[in-house]
Amino acid sequence: MRYTGPKKKLCRREGVNLFGTEKYDLEKGKKSVFRSRKASEFGTQLRKKQTAKRMYGLSEKQFLSYFTKAQKSTKEGTTGDKMLQLLELRLDNVVFRSGFARTRMQSRQFVSHAHFMVNGVKVTIPSISLKVWDVIELRTKLKESTLYKSLFEELQEYAKDSKNKISSAKWIDVDIKNLKITVKSLPEKDDFEQIIDIQKIVEFYSK
Repeated sequence: MRYTGPKKKLCRREGVNLFGTEKYDLEKGKKSVFRSRKASEFGTQLRKKQTAKRMYGLSEKQFLSYFTKAQKSTKEGTTGDKMLQLLELRLDNVVFRSGFARTRMQSRQFVSHAHFMVNGVKVTIPSISLKVWDVIELRTKLKESTLYKSLFEELQEYAKDSKNKISSAKWIDVDIKNLKITVKSLPEKDDFEQIIDIQKIVEFYSK
């Protein structure tokens, strides 16, 4: 089952901000309750797996399915890198990475409520796996909504200070004027969440 309790509690448990916004920043010097005592190798692997799973907002069953898919695609790279690539290519993650939502939680909600189209087709499934040159676009009727107008005003201000770069993800192109996102390449190792220890996760599932 997906955790539905206080999100700040999860961040304290893992010792990191899992969700990206300042609301979930930890107090300076605050350590995970699990890091305050020496953990076994299994315990360390478990915590690394939980951190990544919660960061992407997935259930155990969903997260394991990405590992299984990655294992079957070893010809395309290591299991760990392939797993992270599959996670990054989820529609809800791409919407978040593009700045069209403030958190992955919010992005998942937007997609579930049919706010976006993929290649011109309305979608409601956050886990859709995107491909290179797929185009995600905010539906026309939502472009003037109060929610998105305020969000995109923030993005435009951010772009002025970032040399017109809305997203730090090099594999995504964001057209803020037309409210479109294009997947222009597959995410590589440097594009993955750096706080994720994918090797420990692979070791955990490989036992």
